[in-house]
Amino acid sequence: MTSDSSLPAPAHILADSMLSRHFGRETANYFSSSPLNRLSFLRSDHPFLSTALKHPSTRFILLNNLAPLSRSSAELYYAKHEEVAKLVPQDIFDKSEEDMIKSYDSRKTHPTLIFLGLDEGQKAGGMAWKVYTGTPYFAVDVTPKGSEEQTTAAKDIIGAMEAKGLSFFQSRIITTFSADEAAIYAQSRALTDWNTRNTFCGTCGNTTLAVNAGTKRACPPTDLARESEGKSAERPACNTRTTLSNLSFPRTDPTIIVAVVSADAKRILLGRSKRFPPGWYSTLAGFIEPAESIEDAVRREVYEEAGVILSRVVIHSSQPWPYPANLMIGAIAQVSDPAHETISLEHDPELEDARWFDIEEVEEALRIGTSDLSAEAGPDYKGGLRLPPPTAIANQLIRSAVQAEYFAAKNSKM
Repeated sequence: MTSDSSLPAPAHILADSMLSRHFGRETANYFSSSPLNRLSFLRSDHPFLSTALKHPSTRFILLNNLAPLSRSSAELYYAKHEEVAKLVPQDIFDKSEEDMIKSYDSRKTHPTLIFLGLDEGQKAGGMAWKVYTGTPYFAVDVTPKGSEEQTTAAKDIIGAMEAKGLSFFQSRIITTFSADEAAIYAQSRALTDWNTRNTFCGTCGNTTLAVNAGTKRACPPTDLARESEGKSAERPACNTRTTLSNLSFPRTDPTIIVAVVSADAKRILLGRSKRFPPGWYSTLAGFIEPAESIEDAVRREVYEEAGVILSRVVIHSSQPWPYPANLMIGAIAQVSDPAHETISLEHDPELEDARWFDIEEVEEALRIGTSDLSAEAGPDYKGGLRLPPPTAIANQLIRSAVQAEYFAAKNSKM
C-alpha cells in the first residue's frame, strides 16, 4: 500500500495479529476510517442528541446543494451553533421522536440535520455522556428551500459565511481534503443527499419526516396540515405502516471494482471510457446485481466489458464513495489459462478500449502518471499510461496487484 499522506492511517493497520501476518496489512481507502465514533445506537436518544446540540464544543458541517463550506479546497469549515442558530433551533431534539411523529405538520419544514458522531480524540472541553467524551459533530443542509422562513434563514447564513471569506467548494468529486476530513465530508454528503431524494414516501407518495438524527425517514400516520382543509388528520392507509417499522433507511449501492492479473502474473488488464483523458486507464467496475455474490459480479463484469474469463477472485478492500451512495468493493482476480485472456469489446460496449499492460509499464505510471480525471499528470510524466490517484481504490488495487502481495506463498499456519 502506498504511504501517501492523504490516505487514512488508523492504528489497527499497524497492529500485529495472526490475520495480518497471513493476509498482509489492511488497506484503508480515502473516504473511509472516520475519526468519529458514530454512536449509532444513540441516534434515537433525544436527551443525548439535545445535549449534544447545545454543547459549546459542538461543530457543524454545512452543505449547500451538497457543496461543503470550506476555508479552501483542502480544508472544511466547522461552524459553531451560533452561526447556524437561525436555521437550527436548540430545542429540535427536546421533543421525543414519537411526539415528533404524532405532531407532524407538513406545512412546517425543517432543514436536514444529521448527527455524525463524537470525536473522542477531542476530549478537552468536549461533551461527556456516560462513558463517552468528545466533540459532537452534525451536518446541516443550508440549501435555500422549504418554507419562506427556512429559505430566508438559509440565505442569511450563506451570506454571513461568504462575508467571512468562506465558500462552498464546488467540485464534481472532492479528493483534496485530509483523510479525516474526507471521511467526515463523505458521511455528511451521502446522508444529506439521501434525505433530499426521499422527502416523499415510496409507497403512498406523501411527505416523510427525518428521524433517528437524520439517518431514517418515517411516513407519519397523521398530518395536522389536513385539518386546515377540513379533513381528518389521519392520512390514507399506507402499506409501510403495516410492517414492523414504518421507516425507510439510507441506501448503499454495492459496486465491484477489480484489478485483473494475467495467468503468468506479468500483466494487468485495464480499461478506458470515452470520458477519460488521453492515456488514462483504470480498473474495471460495475454494480452488483440482486442475488449475485461479489465474486460472481467480478467475473460477470470483466467478461461483459472485456471478454476475459476469470478464475480466482480475492476481496482486497472497500471504499465508501459518496457520489451518491456507492460502496466500492475492491478485488484482485486472475486468469487461470492464457486462452481466457483474449479481449473482446463486443458484449457490453461500455468501454472504449481494454488492454493488457506489462507490470513494468504500470509501475512507471504509478510513479509518475497518476492524476484524477480533471488534472494533469505529474511534472515527470512524458507520455504513455496514466492511472487514477492514490485517493481512488483503483490505484490501491493496481498497486497491490503489481506488488504481487496476493500471489506470494502463504506458509503461515496462523
